[in-house]
Amino acid sequence: MTYNRRAFLKTSAAFGATSALAPGLWTRAARADEKIDVGVLFSLTGGLSIVEQSLADATLMAIAEINEAGGVLGKMINPIVEDGASDTRTFNERATKLVVRDQVPTVFGCYTSASRKAVLPVFEQRNNMLFYPTYYEGFECSKNVVYTGAVPNQQLSNYIPWIINTLGKKKFFIVGSNYIYPREMAKVSKILIEQNGGEWVADEYLELGHSEWGAMVSRIRSSGCDVVLSNVVGDSVIAFYREFRNQGLSHETLPICATVTSEIEIAAMGPEAAAGSYTSFPYFQAIDTDANNSFIERYRRFVNNPEAVTQHAMECSYFQVYLWKQAVEQAGEATPDAIREGIKGQSFDAPNGRVTIDPENLHCYLTPRIARWGSDGQGEIIDEYPEPIRPLPYVAYGETEDDLFCTGAGLDSSRL
Repeated sequence: MTYNRRAFLKTSAAFGATSALAPGLWTRAARADEKIDVGVLFSLTGGLSIVEQSLADATLMAIAEINEAGGVLGKMINPIVEDGASDTRTFNERATKLVVRDQVPTVFGCYTSASRKAVLPVFEQRNNMLFYPTYYEGFECSKNVVYTGAVPNQQLSNYIPWIINTLGKKKFFIVGSNYIYPREMAKVSKILIEQNGGEWVADEYLELGHSEWGAMVSRIRSSGCDVVLSNVVGDSVIAFYREFRNQGLSHETLPICATVTSEIEIAAMGPEAAAGSYTSFPYFQAIDTDANNSFIERYRRFVNNPEAVTQHAMECSYFQVYLWKQAVEQAGEATPDAIREGIKGQSFDAPNGRVTIDPENLHCYLTPRIARWGSDGQGEIIDEYPEPIRPLPYVAYGETEDDLFCTGAGLDSSRL
Protein backbone atom coordinates (compact mmCIF):
# COMPACT_ATOMS: atom_id res chain seq x y z
CA MET A 1 0.00 0.00 0.00
CA THR A 2 1.23 3.52 -0.82
CA TYR A 3 0.06 6.45 1.31
CA ASN A 4 -0.42 9.98 0.13
CA ARG A 5 -0.30 12.89 2.55
CA ARG A 6 -4.05 13.39 2.86
CA ALA A 7 -4.79 9.71 3.51
CA PHE A 8 -1.97 9.44 6.03
CA LEU A 9 -3.02 12.51 8.00
CA LYS A 10 -6.62 11.26 8.04
CA THR A 11 -5.47 7.87 9.35
CA SER A 12 -3.19 9.49 11.95
CA ALA A 13 -5.98 11.76 13.18
CA ALA A 14 -8.28 8.81 13.60
CA PHE A 15 -5.49 6.88 15.30
CA GLY A 16 -4.93 9.66 17.85
CA ALA A 17 -8.66 10.16 18.44
CA THR A 18 -9.15 6.45 19.06
CA SER A 19 -6.26 6.54 21.53
CA ALA A 20 -7.90 9.31 23.53
CA LEU A 21 -11.53 8.21 23.38
CA ALA A 22 -11.91 4.50 22.90
CA PRO A 23 -8.75 2.41 23.21
CA GLY A 24 -10.82 -0.75 23.51
CA LEU A 25 -11.97 -0.33 19.90
CA TRP A 26 -8.48 -0.42 18.42
CA THR A 27 -7.24 -3.18 16.18
CA ARG A 28 -4.20 -5.16 17.27
CA ALA A 29 -1.95 -2.99 15.05
CA ALA A 30 -3.16 0.22 16.65
CA ARG A 31 -3.86 -0.35 20.32
CA ALA A 32 -3.32 2.50 22.75
CA ASP A 33 -0.22 0.86 24.20
CA GLU A 34 1.21 0.13 20.75
CA LYS A 35 1.93 3.59 19.43
CA ILE A 36 4.75 6.08 19.85
CA ASP A 37 3.74 9.74 19.74
CA VAL A 38 6.20 12.13 18.11
CA GLY A 39 6.01 15.85 17.40
CA VAL A 40 6.26 17.37 13.92
CA LEU A 41 6.86 21.11 14.22
CA PHE A 42 7.36 23.27 11.12
CA SER A 43 5.88 26.48 9.68
CA LEU A 44 2.79 25.47 7.75
CA THR A 45 1.74 29.12 7.38
CA GLY A 46 3.61 32.42 6.99
CA GLY A 47 6.59 33.42 4.88
CA LEU A 48 8.72 30.38 5.72
CA SER A 49 6.04 27.86 4.81
CA ILE A 50 7.30 27.99 1.22
CA VAL A 51 10.11 25.70 2.42
CA GLU A 52 8.90 24.27 5.73
CA GLN A 53 5.76 22.64 4.36
CA SER A 54 8.01 20.33 2.36
CA LEU A 55 10.01 19.48 5.52
CA ALA A 56 6.81 18.48 7.28
CA ASP A 57 5.73 16.45 4.25
CA ALA A 58 9.05 14.59 4.08
CA THR A 59 8.85 13.81 7.80
CA LEU A 60 5.32 12.47 7.45
CA MET A 61 6.30 10.44 4.39
CA ALA A 62 9.08 8.70 6.32
CA ILE A 63 6.68 7.99 9.20
CA ALA A 64 4.10 6.59 6.77
CA GLU A 65 6.71 4.32 5.16
CA ILE A 66 7.93 3.05 8.52
CA ASN A 67 4.38 2.39 9.71
CA GLU A 68 3.55 0.58 6.48
CA ALA A 69 6.58 -1.66 7.08
CA GLY A 70 5.44 -2.55 10.61
CA GLY A 71 6.39 0.48 12.70
CA VAL A 72 9.04 0.66 15.41
CA LEU A 73 9.36 -2.14 17.96
CA GLY A 74 5.98 -3.36 16.69
CA LYS A 75 4.36 0.02 17.42
CA MET A 76 2.93 2.59 15.04
CA ILE A 77 4.41 6.10 14.99
CA ASN A 78 1.70 8.68 15.69
CA PRO A 79 2.70 12.18 14.48
CA ILE A 80 1.26 15.16 16.36
CA VAL A 81 1.59 18.00 13.86
CA GLU A 82 1.94 21.60 15.01
CA ASP A 83 2.35 24.86 13.05
CA GLY A 84 5.20 27.19 14.03
CA ALA A 85 3.60 29.85 11.80
CA SER A 86 6.95 31.42 10.84
CA ASP A 87 7.11 33.00 14.31
CA THR A 88 9.68 32.21 17.02
CA ARG A 89 7.25 32.76 19.91
CA THR A 90 4.78 30.36 18.33
CA PHE A 91 7.53 27.79 17.89
CA ASN A 92 8.32 28.00 21.60
CA GLU A 93 4.66 27.66 22.54
CA ARG A 94 4.07 24.69 20.23
CA ALA A 95 7.25 22.95 21.37
CA THR A 96 6.18 23.40 25.00
CA LYS A 97 2.78 21.93 24.19
CA LEU A 98 4.33 18.89 22.48
CA VAL A 99 6.88 18.21 25.23
CA VAL A 100 4.84 19.06 28.34
CA ARG A 101 1.23 18.31 27.48
CA ASP A 102 1.60 15.65 24.79
CA GLN A 103 4.74 14.21 26.41
CA VAL A 104 6.33 13.15 23.14
CA PRO A 105 9.88 11.77 23.52
CA THR A 106 11.01 13.39 20.27
CA VAL A 107 10.12 16.35 18.06
CA PHE A 108 11.15 16.51 14.40
CA GLY A 109 11.20 20.16 13.49
CA CYS A 110 12.40 23.74 13.02
CA TYR A 111 13.98 25.27 9.93
CA THR A 112 15.56 28.57 10.87
CA SER A 113 18.20 28.92 13.57
CA ALA A 114 15.94 31.51 15.19
CA SER A 115 13.21 28.91 15.67
CA ARG A 116 15.73 26.34 16.91
CA LYS A 117 17.10 28.79 19.46
CA ALA A 118 13.53 29.61 20.53
CA VAL A 119 12.69 25.97 21.31
CA LEU A 120 16.08 24.81 22.62
CA PRO A 121 15.39 25.74 26.28
CA VAL A 122 12.24 23.60 26.20
CA PHE A 123 14.21 20.51 25.20
CA GLU A 124 17.16 21.12 27.50
CA GLN A 125 15.08 21.94 30.57
CA ARG A 126 12.78 18.94 30.04
CA ASN A 127 15.54 16.59 28.83
CA ASN A 128 13.71 15.90 25.57
CA MET A 129 15.04 15.33 22.05
CA LEU A 130 14.83 17.58 18.97
CA PHE A 131 15.82 16.27 15.54
CA TYR A 132 16.81 19.36 13.53
CA PRO A 133 17.10 18.88 9.74
CA THR A 134 18.52 22.17 8.52
CA TYR A 135 21.96 23.27 7.37
CA TYR A 136 23.03 25.79 9.98
CA GLU A 137 25.84 28.03 11.23
CA GLY A 138 27.32 25.72 13.88
CA PHE A 139 28.35 27.19 17.23
CA GLU A 140 26.02 24.86 19.12
CA CYS A 141 26.63 21.75 21.19
CA SER A 142 23.58 20.25 22.88
CA LYS A 143 22.92 16.73 24.09
CA ASN A 144 19.23 17.35 23.39
CA VAL A 145 19.52 17.98 19.64
CA VAL A 146 20.45 15.69 16.75
CA TYR A 147 21.62 17.89 13.86
CA THR A 148 21.25 16.26 10.45
CA GLY A 149 21.85 19.24 8.13
CA ALA A 150 25.19 20.61 6.98
CA VAL A 151 27.46 22.68 9.21
CA PRO A 152 29.92 25.26 7.78
CA ASN A 153 32.79 22.86 7.12
CA GLN A 154 30.37 20.82 4.97
CA GLN A 155 28.99 23.84 3.11
CA LEU A 156 31.49 26.71 3.20
CA SER A 157 34.95 25.16 3.67
CA ASN A 158 34.68 23.71 0.15
CA TYR A 159 32.66 26.59 -1.31
CA ILE A 160 34.69 29.73 -0.59
CA PRO A 161 38.01 28.32 -1.94
CA TRP A 162 36.14 27.05 -5.02
CA ILE A 163 34.61 30.48 -5.70
CA ILE A 164 38.02 32.15 -5.44
CA ASN A 165 40.15 29.53 -7.19
CA THR A 166 37.76 28.11 -9.79
CA LEU A 167 35.44 31.01 -10.57
CA GLY A 168 38.25 33.51 -10.09
CA LYS A 169 36.03 35.79 -7.98
CA LYS A 170 37.69 37.55 -5.05
CA LYS A 171 35.55 40.55 -4.05
CA PHE A 172 32.55 39.38 -2.05
CA PHE A 173 29.37 41.28 -1.27
CA ILE A 174 27.77 39.31 1.58
CA VAL A 175 24.01 39.72 1.93
CA GLY A 176 21.54 37.97 4.22
CA SER A 177 18.32 37.99 6.16
CA ASN A 178 18.61 39.67 9.53
CA TYR A 179 18.86 36.88 12.09
CA ILE A 180 21.41 34.51 13.57
CA TYR A 181 22.03 32.07 10.68
CA PRO A 182 23.00 34.61 8.00
CA ARG A 183 25.08 36.66 10.43
CA GLU A 184 27.00 33.67 11.77
CA MET A 185 27.51 32.22 8.28
CA ALA A 186 28.93 35.60 7.28
CA LYS A 187 31.45 35.41 10.14
CA VAL A 188 32.66 32.01 8.97
CA SER A 189 32.72 33.18 5.35
CA LYS A 190 34.88 36.21 6.16
CA ILE A 191 37.48 34.00 7.83
CA LEU A 192 37.57 31.67 4.83
CA ILE A 193 37.58 34.54 2.32
CA GLU A 194 40.62 36.12 3.96
CA GLN A 195 42.39 32.77 4.39
CA ASN A 196 42.03 32.14 0.65
CA GLY A 197 43.22 35.52 -0.57
CA GLY A 198 39.89 37.23 -1.18
CA GLU A 199 38.19 40.23 0.39
CA TRP A 200 34.66 41.19 1.40
CA VAL A 201 33.49 44.63 0.37
CA ALA A 202 30.17 44.63 2.26
CA ASP A 203 28.09 42.64 4.74
CA GLU A 204 24.45 43.77 4.72
CA TYR A 205 21.05 42.52 5.88
CA LEU A 206 17.32 42.99 5.37
CA GLU A 207 14.60 41.69 7.63
CA LEU A 208 13.33 38.15 7.19
CA GLY A 209 10.44 38.26 4.73
CA HIS A 210 11.53 41.61 3.23
CA SER A 211 10.35 41.95 -0.37
CA GLU A 212 11.72 45.33 -1.51
CA TRP A 213 15.23 44.65 -2.80
CA GLY A 214 15.74 47.55 -5.21
CA ALA A 215 18.03 49.64 -2.99
CA MET A 216 20.10 46.64 -1.89
CA VAL A 217 20.65 45.43 -5.45
CA SER A 218 21.67 48.96 -6.42
CA ARG A 219 24.28 48.90 -3.64
CA ILE A 220 25.55 45.56 -4.90
CA ARG A 221 25.83 46.97 -8.42
CA SER A 222 27.90 49.97 -7.30
CA SER A 223 30.04 48.18 -4.69
CA GLY A 224 32.78 46.95 -6.99
CA CYS A 225 32.20 43.31 -5.99
CA ASP A 226 32.58 40.48 -8.46
CA VAL A 227 30.53 37.87 -6.56
CA VAL A 228 27.53 37.93 -4.21
CA LEU A 229 27.49 35.51 -1.29
CA SER A 230 23.81 35.14 -0.39
CA ASN A 231 22.53 33.96 2.98
CA VAL A 232 19.01 35.24 2.21
CA VAL A 233 16.25 32.97 3.53
CA GLY A 234 12.58 32.17 2.82
CA ASP A 235 10.38 34.04 0.36
CA SER A 236 12.86 36.94 0.42
CA VAL A 237 15.05 34.79 -1.84
CA ILE A 238 12.48 35.05 -4.60
CA ALA A 239 12.21 38.84 -4.41
CA PHE A 240 16.02 39.20 -4.29
CA TYR A 241 16.78 37.10 -7.36
CA ARG A 242 13.98 38.67 -9.39
CA GLU A 243 15.18 42.19 -8.58
CA PHE A 244 18.76 41.15 -9.39
CA ARG A 245 17.59 40.15 -12.87
CA ASN A 246 15.26 43.15 -13.23
CA GLN A 247 18.22 45.51 -12.77
CA GLY A 248 20.06 43.78 -15.59
CA LEU A 249 22.67 41.98 -13.49
CA SER A 250 23.95 38.72 -14.93
CA HIS A 251 25.09 35.61 -13.04
CA GLU A 252 27.64 35.09 -15.82
CA THR A 253 29.59 38.20 -14.80
CA LEU A 254 28.35 38.78 -11.22
CA PRO A 255 27.13 35.42 -9.90
CA ILE A 256 25.08 34.90 -6.77
CA CYS A 257 26.67 32.08 -4.79
CA ALA A 258 24.11 31.00 -2.18
CA THR A 259 24.06 28.89 0.96
CA VAL A 260 20.27 28.72 1.15
CA THR A 261 18.72 28.91 -2.33
CA SER A 262 17.29 25.50 -3.22
CA GLU A 263 15.07 23.84 -5.79
CA ILE A 264 11.98 25.07 -3.94
CA GLU A 265 12.84 28.78 -4.09
CA ILE A 266 13.96 28.46 -7.71
CA ALA A 267 10.70 26.80 -8.72
CA ALA A 268 8.84 29.66 -7.01
CA MET A 269 10.88 32.49 -8.58
CA GLY A 270 11.12 30.95 -12.06
CA PRO A 271 14.30 29.19 -13.22
CA GLU A 272 15.36 32.04 -15.49
CA ALA A 273 16.02 34.28 -12.47
CA ALA A 274 18.59 31.87 -11.02
CA ALA A 275 20.15 30.31 -14.14
CA GLY A 276 23.92 30.58 -13.89
CA SER A 277 24.01 31.09 -10.11
CA TYR A 278 25.38 28.57 -7.61
CA THR A 279 24.52 26.84 -4.32
CA SER A 280 26.50 24.60 -1.98
CA PHE A 281 24.56 21.72 -0.38
CA PRO A 282 25.16 18.03 0.36
CA TYR A 283 21.94 17.16 -1.49
CA PHE A 284 20.46 18.22 -4.81
CA GLN A 285 17.53 16.73 -6.67
CA ALA A 286 19.92 16.24 -9.60
CA ILE A 287 21.83 13.43 -7.84
CA ASP A 288 21.37 10.65 -10.38
CA THR A 289 21.17 7.43 -8.38
CA ASP A 290 18.50 4.79 -8.07
CA ALA A 291 18.03 5.67 -4.41
CA ASN A 292 17.43 9.36 -5.11
CA ASN A 293 15.25 8.80 -8.17
CA SER A 294 13.07 6.47 -6.11
CA PHE A 295 12.92 9.04 -3.31
CA ILE A 296 11.76 11.78 -5.70
CA GLU A 297 9.10 9.53 -7.20
CA ARG A 298 7.76 8.46 -3.80
CA TYR A 299 7.71 12.02 -2.52
CA ARG A 300 5.74 13.23 -5.54
CA ARG A 301 3.19 10.47 -5.00
CA PHE A 302 2.95 11.29 -1.30
CA VAL A 303 2.21 14.98 -1.89
CA ASN A 304 0.16 14.20 -5.00
CA ASN A 305 2.17 16.57 -7.17
CA PRO A 306 4.10 15.17 -10.17
CA GLU A 307 6.10 18.42 -10.43
CA ALA A 308 7.15 18.68 -6.76
CA VAL A 309 10.86 19.31 -6.18
CA THR A 310 13.14 17.99 -3.46
CA GLN A 311 15.92 19.82 -1.60
CA HIS A 312 18.56 19.43 1.12
CA ALA A 313 16.65 20.26 4.33
CA MET A 314 13.70 18.25 3.08
CA GLU A 315 15.89 15.21 2.44
CA CYS A 316 17.38 15.55 5.93
CA SER A 317 13.85 15.71 7.34
CA TYR A 318 13.20 12.38 5.66
CA PHE A 319 16.29 10.39 6.56
CA GLN A 320 16.48 11.60 10.16
CA VAL A 321 13.23 9.77 10.93
CA TYR A 322 14.90 6.53 9.83
CA LEU A 323 17.94 7.28 11.97
CA TRP A 324 15.57 7.86 14.90
CA LYS A 325 13.83 4.54 14.18
CA GLN A 326 17.17 2.71 14.26
CA ALA A 327 18.11 4.42 17.52
CA VAL A 328 14.83 3.40 19.17
CA GLU A 329 15.21 -0.17 17.97
CA GLN A 330 18.79 -0.39 19.18
CA ALA A 331 17.86 1.04 22.58
CA GLY A 332 14.72 -1.05 22.87
CA GLU A 333 12.61 1.91 24.01
CA ALA A 334 11.63 5.42 22.91
CA THR A 335 12.62 7.48 25.95
CA PRO A 336 14.77 10.59 25.34
CA ASP A 337 17.78 9.13 27.19
CA ALA A 338 17.54 5.89 25.23
CA ILE A 339 17.24 7.74 21.91
CA ARG A 340 20.23 9.94 22.75
CA GLU A 341 22.44 6.90 23.33
CA GLY A 342 20.97 4.82 20.54
CA ILE A 343 21.47 7.50 17.87
CA LYS A 344 25.25 7.64 18.36
CA GLY A 345 27.02 6.18 15.34
CA GLN A 346 23.81 5.30 13.48
CA SER A 347 24.20 5.16 9.67
CA PHE A 348 21.64 5.17 6.88
CA ASP A 349 21.77 5.04 3.08
CA ALA A 350 19.95 8.29 2.38
CA PRO A 351 19.06 9.73 -1.05
CA ASN A 352 22.26 11.85 -0.88
CA GLY A 353 24.40 8.84 0.03
CA ARG A 354 25.66 7.34 3.28
CA VAL A 355 25.00 9.46 6.37
CA THR A 356 26.23 8.79 9.92
CA ILE A 357 25.61 10.49 13.25
CA ASP A 358 28.86 11.47 14.95
CA PRO A 359 28.75 9.86 18.41
CA GLU A 360 30.56 12.83 19.95
CA ASN A 361 28.64 15.90 18.76
CA LEU A 362 25.38 14.36 17.42
CA HIS A 363 25.89 16.05 14.04
CA CYS A 364 25.85 14.22 10.71
CA TYR A 365 28.60 13.10 8.34
CA LEU A 366 27.61 14.50 4.89
CA THR A 367 29.13 14.85 1.41
CA PRO A 368 29.76 18.47 0.26
CA ARG A 369 28.56 19.35 -3.25
CA ILE A 370 28.31 22.51 -5.40
CA ALA A 371 25.76 22.96 -8.18
CA ARG A 372 25.19 25.50 -10.96
CA TRP A 373 21.53 26.25 -11.56
CA GLY A 374 20.23 25.73 -15.09
CA SER A 375 17.31 27.11 -17.05
CA ASP A 376 15.33 23.97 -16.16
CA GLY A 377 15.40 24.84 -12.45
CA GLN A 378 17.76 22.00 -11.61
CA GLY A 379 21.33 22.14 -10.36
CA GLU A 380 24.17 20.63 -12.34
CA ILE A 381 26.57 19.20 -9.78
CA ILE A 382 29.99 20.54 -10.73
CA ASP A 383 32.00 19.80 -7.61
CA GLU A 384 31.62 16.89 -5.19
CA TYR A 385 33.67 15.36 -2.39
CA PRO A 386 34.47 11.65 -2.82
CA GLU A 387 32.99 10.70 0.57
CA PRO A 388 31.14 12.11 3.58
CA ILE A 389 33.18 14.31 5.93
CA ARG A 390 33.03 14.72 9.67
CA PRO A 391 30.85 17.57 10.98
CA LEU A 392 32.80 20.29 12.81
CA PRO A 393 30.33 22.83 14.26
CA TYR A 394 33.17 24.99 15.64
CA VAL A 395 35.43 24.96 12.60
CA ALA A 396 35.51 28.78 12.58
CA TYR A 397 37.24 28.65 15.97
CA GLY A 398 39.84 26.16 14.79
CA GLU A 399 38.11 22.87 15.55
CA THR A 400 39.54 19.93 13.58
CA GLU A 401 38.81 16.23 13.31
CA ASP A 402 41.68 15.53 15.69
CA ASP A 403 40.83 18.36 18.10
CA LEU A 404 37.09 18.45 18.83
CA PHE A 405 35.54 21.24 20.87
CA CYS A 406 32.11 19.59 21.10
CA THR A 407 32.20 16.04 22.48
CA GLY A 408 30.02 13.68 24.45
CA ALA A 409 31.27 15.43 27.57
CA GLY A 410 29.88 18.75 26.32
CA LEU A 411 31.42 21.92 24.91
CA ASP A 412 34.93 22.93 25.94
CA SER A 413 34.11 26.65 26.07
CA SER A 414 37.67 27.54 27.04
CA ARG A 415 38.62 26.89 23.40
CA LEU A 416 36.35 29.60 21.99
